[in-house]
Amino acid sequence: MSSEQVERSEHFLRALQDRICKVVEQIDGQAQFVEDAWTRAAGGGGRTRVLRDGAVFEQAGVNFSLVHGDKLPHSATAHRPELVGGSFVATGVSLVLHPRNPYVPTTHANVRYFEASKPGVESVWWFGGGFDLTPFYPFDDDVRHWHTVAREICEPYGADVYPHYKKWCDDYFYLKHRNETRGVGGLFYDDLNEGGFERCFALTQAVGQGFLDAYQPIVERRKNLPYGEREREFQLYRRGRYVEFNLVYDRGTLFGLQSGGRTESILMSLPPRVRFEYAYQPEADSPEARLADYLKPRDWI
Repeated sequence: MSSEQVERSEHFLRALQDRICKVVEQIDGQAQFVEDAWTRAAGGGGRTRVLRDGAVFEQAGVNFSLVHGDKLPHSATAHRPELVGGSFVATGVSLVLHPRNPYVPTTHANVRYFEASKPGVESVWWFGGGFDLTPFYPFDDDVRHWHTVAREICEPYGADVYPHYKKWCDDYFYLKHRNETRGVGGLFYDDLNEGGFERCFALTQAVGQGFLDAYQPIVERRKNLPYGEREREFQLYRRGRYVEFNLVYDRGTLFGLQSGGRTESILMSLPPRVRFEYAYQPEADSPEARLADYLKPRDWI
């Protein structure tokens, strides 16, 4: 199963999980992560870390996993039919942070490495990753900062990388049945092996390490803003969109469940509290109605 590329990716990802957890605890100032180490019968395991009931984060989850198996799930072979029946190894870090204050956006980030092989077929490898932002009460300065950092991360790898990965993010995190994006986007890429391992690994490291540069300043600006029941109820309602996307469209969720992954770790991304309301419509010209203008792809910078 093991290869030098897997080992290098694993080493980076374990350290990334440690760093992000440490910074999130510092930002929160109250709660700490609890680690749940796990293994799976099909092969491999991981470290799920969850912070609950913090001063800033109602729930924060940061997962590391290294799993392998003898049969690729359908979600991994849908675009690569030649690999049906092949074996795989996958390692990654995935996180979702659900803040308590409705003025602080929810965020998701993921970086991962994948290898697949099958007798008689050339082995393949690729990286994937990105990060995206889901505000409930958006601030233009926050969105511009988020995308400026994303662009700066991509610049060393080509002028076309940020526009391409931004559009990919807009297209991927799109709820077709709602005709809206999940949030204000960011970066998303998958099946990346163009330019060789070293280039792709460096880009993925930059995305993983750059996430905090994009997110932490936003949290610091908004975490102490006063809010009331109205804002809290709207936050809980909009969290429902997160649930809808993750259970209907998300490739990572599908891969995890189809490959026999650990259900609790896979569904860690779901918010701790959420509400659904039939045919909800915000009041015209209200702060809640304003969000709709941000759920359409645009050039933020």
